[in-house]
Amino acid sequence: MNANLIPCFSCGALVPDMEGPTHRYMLSSAGCWAVYGTLLARDYGEYGYPAVHRLSVDAYAVQHPGQPMKQAIQSVAVHLIGLYYSLERGLPSAQVTKAIGRAAQFSDGLVWLDPPASMGKITVVEAANADGLEAYQRVAKEWAQSAWEAWSAHHDQIRKWAAL
Repeated sequence: MNANLIPCFSCGALVPDMEGPTHRYMLSSAGCWAVYGTLLARDYGEYGYPAVHRLSVDAYAVQHPGQPMKQAIQSVAVHLIGLYYSLERGLPSAQVTKAIGRAAQFSDGLVWLDPPASMGKITVVEAANADGLEAYQRVAKEWAQSAWEAWSAHHDQIRKWAAL
């Protein structure tokens, strides 16, 4: 990776300036997608798939909303619903994952939500740079809260969708 850092055009994180793959509808710079991939590898390996994995997935997804197309609309909506259930309702990650699956069944009723100007103060970089599992768990929760708060203009809509 190149040592030069650039802001991800979606979440604003300072990430390596590099060429490489990205997600097809959660749009990000290649460096941001690479940092997320490194974090996922730690989640599944070193960290043993911790409960905060759900928060990390949801936070990353809503900080990379993409463009108004069906898959991106559904992605942002269900991941915001996931953050709602985790952060406001306090549901455990397994129940949140089930709720997201149910919400995806109603995707025809979802609409594009205009993304916030700022995606939040905490990004994938802070989570990826956490020193050990305990620090990662703390940062992942802060990251999720930051991402959820960034979308506050749409919280009423998210709560309505979650109630379906």
